[in-house]
Amino acid sequence: MNISYKDIHDFGKEKLERLFLSVEWSSGHFPEKLVVAMKNFDTVFSAWDGDKLIGMVCAMDDGIMNAYVHYLLVDPEYHGKTVGRTLVEMVKEKYRDYLRIAVIAYNDELDFYRNCGFVKSDDASPMFITSLWT
Repeated sequence: MNISYKDIHDFGKEKLERLFLSVEWSSGHFPEKLVVAMKNFDTVFSAWDGDKLIGMVCAMDDGIMNAYVHYLLVDPEYHGKTVGRTLVEMVKEKYRDYLRIAVIAYNDELDFYRNCGFVKSDDASPMFITSLWT
């Protein structure tokens, strides 16, 4: 296995669909929207095993102070192989001069993000409005 990392925004919908569904994310059912979303993110770093898309991190920023990690996903077949940590390190390096890099982590992800240097806020809670895309 020879994992490589890329800074690209153009992806085939089949590759995105496969990756997102591998982690059971409902957005994988909307690959055409994912193609457009990837083009619109400020930052997209991806991990590849040959021509197989196995992970990605996507972030948005305000250009100087705040960056927001929106997606971080790794094909479960590659969990434990430092793919996610490497992608986070790439984001941390790109935004090293910013005041804040924020991520909304689910409870089962907290240890991973803590191990990557993130700190859980005691005075803030994530809030969502989720469309059912009906």
